[in-house]
Amino acid sequence: MKKIWDISPPIDANSPVFPGDTSFQLNWTAEISPQCPVNVSAITLSPHVGSHADAPLHYDPCGVAIGQVDLQTFIGPCRVIHAMGAGSLITMQDLKHKLQHLPERILVRTYAKFPEQAFDSQLKGFAPQTLTALADLGVKLVGIDSASIDPADSKTLDSHQIIRQRNMRVLENLQLDHIEEGDYELIALPLKLMSADASPVRAILREL
Repeated sequence: MKKIWDISPPIDANSPVFPGDTSFQLNWTAEISPQCPVNVSAITLSPHVGSHADAPLHYDPCGVAIGQVDLQTFIGPCRVIHAMGAGSLITMQDLKHKLQHLPERILVRTYAKFPEQAFDSQLKGFAPQTLTALADLGVKLVGIDSASIDPADSKTLDSHQIIRQRNMRVLENLQLDHIEEGDYELIALPLKLMSADASPVRAILREL
């Protein structure tokens, strides 16, 4: 059996969110008792909590919702590249040691230790030119362990706009602490949410 690695952070009431975004909450609408045979919960959360896939609708007012996005890009060969020494924006120089014979999907690790308990306002994103260059190399999906591919205080979302222009897909908030650089199979399917701007994913890597 092929080995798998779970790259999704745990989701609970302590999961960090962008300031002002909706945090995770869970309430019980039914509990096991002599009168009730089951536990049933109700959850409230932003679709950007934990590991998630952005839909074009998130950064394009005319973009499609996540339930309309083709799933093929979210499954297949990928490469994990470490860039813990990068500055605030990841450049091609930070990735150059692992760019030969790229698959269509890359995941970039920026943290030595993923921030499970607090939002990182100094998160690392991608330089827009990096995403343009990756698209030119045939990359169709980029993933990152930070909460955004743009700086946390960006109002223009320049890197998201490159994703829009080049019809790429993006995964954010992946937990890559325990993942070595190299090639894997990625499986990170979004839910079929027909009007949402993003979806949580249970992202895993599987050995090739």
